[in-house]
Formats: sequence, C-alpha cells, structure tokens
Amino acid sequence: MIRTGQTIENPITGERVVFRRTAADTKGEVVVVEVFVEPHGFVAARHVHPGQEERFEVLSGTLELRLGADTVAAQAGDRVVVPAGTSHTFLNAGDETAHFVCEVRPALQFESLLETMYALAADGKTNGKGMPNPFRLAVIARAHFDTVRLPFPPAWLQRLGLAIGSPLGRMLGYSATYDGGDAPAAFGV
Repeated sequence: MIRTGQTIENPITGERVVFRRTAADTKGEVVVVEVFVEPHGFVAARHVHPGQEERFEVLSGTLELRLGADTVAAQAGDRVVVPAGTSHTFLNAGDETAHFVCEVRPALQFESLLETMYALAADGKTNGKGMPNPFRLAVIARAHFDTVRLPFPPAWLQRLGLAIGSPLGRMLGYSATYDGGDAPAAFGV
C-alpha cells in the first residue's frame, strides 16, 4: 500500500514519483504526486482514464503532452488539464529533468497501477517501453480497466481480449499486482 512521502522509480521510462497525497489521505478523492522525468523519459503508453481527470502543473523543465490530436509543450508555471476520457501521453522534451505535480481525481486504483508497473520495470520484467509481457499485462489491465485503458481499439473489444488473455495470464501465475514474487518466465518478461 502506498504511503504519503513514498517514492517509486521506473528505470525504463525515467520517471520518479513522490506521493504527496494518497487515496487513503483523501478518502479516495484524489492522488497527488510530484513527478521527475529524466531527459528522454516518457510515460509507458498512450492511454485513457475513462473516469479520472488529470491536472499537470509544471514546476521546471519542458513536458510535452499529447492530448487527443493536440500537442502541448508545457513549461514552468503552465497548467494542463486532461479531462476524463481523453487519450494522452507525455514525455520530457527538454535537456533537463522535467518536474511537475500531477493530481488524479478520483483516486480509483491509480496508486496500485503505478506501484505495480514501476516494480515490474525495476525488476527487469518489462520491455524497453516499460510494458510487461502480454499475458501479465492482460491480468493487470483487466483489474485496472476502470482506471486506465488504451485509446484504441474500442473498450468493448479490449474487454473481449482481456476476457481471454487475463485467465491465461492467471494460469501462468501472474496477478494484478506485483510484489517481487514471480511466475515462470515461459513467455518472456
């Protein structure tokens, strides 16, 4: 369980996150994180939070956000709101560490998702884009489908794929969270 002040890092994507306010602190209303993204760092994949709004406030550096078809280069002092249901991604577009505060409302399972994905990356269980193997990803994605999903294909088709992939992943020993224990690596990372 994430605690206020806890720091997690993703060595693959170059992100470091410090939890400033957790779901437990706010009764699930919001998660507030302070994020540091190294030069050339990025979030693992373009995604959608179907029921959550994200607010970014850049403190230093340059953060390039892609919101739907638009691209925003946010600098220190800029604030960017990503409405629920908006496809987005971000990367550090500068030569110095990008530093920003991000609020996610409501909290849902955001903390659990970050904790799982970062722990997998730290243990070498992801590819160069920060993604685990398809069977492990299916288990994680199905458990966090209300928190995050891909912008395409349509949600119903993603649900169908996860209904097949997730049980196979569970049969291989994968779970929706990762605590350092692992299943056999029969299908890679």
